[in-house]
Amino acid sequence: MLTRVKVLAATGATALVGGLLALGAPAPAQAAVPDTIPLKVTNNSGRGDPLYIYDLGTSLATGQQGWADANGTFHPWPAGGNPPTPAPDASIPGPAAGQSETIRIPKFSGRIYFSYGQKLVFKLTTGGLVQPAVQNPSDPNRDILFNWSEYTLNDSGLWLNSTQVDMFSAPYAVGVQRADGSVSSTGHLKAGGYSAVFNALRTQPGGWGGLIQTRSDGTVLRALSPGHALETGALPNSVMDDYVNRVWQKYATTTLTVTPFTDQPNTKYYGRVSGNVMNFTNGSGAVVTSFQKPDADSIFGCHKLLDAPNDAVRGPISRTLCAGFNRSTLLVNPDQPDTTTANFYQDAVTNHYARIIHAQMADGKAYAFPFDDVGNHESLVHDSSPQQAYLTLDPLG
Repeated sequence: MLTRVKVLAATGATALVGGLLALGAPAPAQAAVPDTIPLKVTNNSGRGDPLYIYDLGTSLATGQQGWADANGTFHPWPAGGNPPTPAPDASIPGPAAGQSETIRIPKFSGRIYFSYGQKLVFKLTTGGLVQPAVQNPSDPNRDILFNWSEYTLNDSGLWLNSTQVDMFSAPYAVGVQRADGSVSSTGHLKAGGYSAVFNALRTQPGGWGGLIQTRSDGTVLRALSPGHALETGALPNSVMDDYVNRVWQKYATTTLTVTPFTDQPNTKYYGRVSGNVMNFTNGSGAVVTSFQKPDADSIFGCHKLLDAPNDAVRGPISRTLCAGFNRSTLLVNPDQPDTTTANFYQDAVTNHYARIIHAQMADGKAYAFPFDDVGNHESLVHDSSPQQAYLTLDPLG
């Protein structure tokens, strides 16, 4: 089973680089994954400005944070400072529009950044790498068009995803070539989907157009995730209150049944609300965990009051609740998780950012909030014996 661990976005402090942690049995010896694999980067953006690629993360061989060059050689970050000091230039020149370039990626848990026109600014504190935090208007990367993919490559294989957990920006798709030569890919938008996302946000009542960030020349750069929009004040903190209140009212008299594991259908937990607390019991009636009434930040970030530790009880229940709140399925189905997409985002109070992005994906899959993988609706490719990975940069409109 794959458990996705949310990447903590930098907010002016040190942030851990790492998108995916693959948990499970080691790969068979005959399917050993090499120390590096090729990553083919194809620039279909149609843009004429320079492209820069970065492979940043935590080495699974040494446990150190650092970067990899085009050959897949790992370089640990030097010591940082306070205030933060400039990081070494880890950029790799990317292919021109209409061309491809192949680099190698090592066994990492990390991110592959790409930027158009300008190199990204990375700095180091005494605790490690400071990543871009463009919800902060003074972030030096605020006016750069960039995006990133998340991956883990280890002895059990490759997990590579496209992500909108922090923002929706320059479009791209990811892929993996399997041992039999077949290729699996995800992340492409529908034709016209890039502009359609921004247009839909602009016309969505309630301040959702405030998620969009533009440059002074009018260039649209990105849409922040709603959690970051709460930080900037673009969305009010009360944006999810009406839905939460209705959920709390319903489950004061009705039982919410959570079956968090598809391969363990007999493992069930039962939630009932008492005051501001939802208590979950097991089949014996013992309380196993409790949740305070969540606010919008907890819901959009799947953290704080909906914290999800990597354990066997609270974490799985929390991720199920998180998906139910973001997709607004908790009122229409007392058995969760609800993986019937017809029920997703049907309430007027919902995560409209996630709704709009999923609607414009060619295969319907995205990582629009941290536990969008509940029910396998995430934009992820995985293979235990990857021959090659792919990063395809798509047109912006």
